[in-house]
Amino acid sequence: MTFDPFAIVRVLAAHEVRYVLIGGLAAVSQGSPVITNDLDVCYDRRVDNLDRLAAALRQMHARLRGVEDDVPFLLDAQTLRAGDSFTFITDHGPFDVLGTPSGTTGYDALAGRATRVELDGQPVLVADVDDLIAMKLAAGRDKDVLGLAHLRALREELQDRATKDRPIS
Repeated sequence: MTFDPFAIVRVLAAHEVRYVLIGGLAAVSQGSPVITNDLDVCYDRRVDNLDRLAAALRQMHARLRGVEDDVPFLLDAQTLRAGDSFTFITDHGPFDVLGTPSGTTGYDALAGRATRVELDGQPVLVADVDDLIAMKLAAGRDKDVLGLAHLRALREELQDRATKDRPIS
């Protein structure tokens, strides 16, 4: 199966799902050299958005990753509301949806600090680098600890760019 994160983004946009891009692709979209093999988002857990997210997931034929296909799983807003974080495999590759990523309080806080970027022509909210760092620190997995150096370097680069772009008064 080919990983096509832009196809996932297009489906989410078509269903008007509210989310903030997190994880490796969020870092890559801001200039990090890290390679990622899945798409991670923090989704808005309001009921209307859960309906849209469930419809988008069904369109992509999402199924739980790491679970046998014969295990019953009803993909609807009620199921999404009952859980918080789900790891799926879709027609377009691995896709993780997190309601409250480690180190955060969820969508509203992340969206308030996010940057809007374009991915394949679609406007996407991308988590602030400091939030990405907080998530990695809270997760504490070996792969997350290794990624911290890249994120901290990216934060310094973004701060340097902002300083250089600031007009002299």
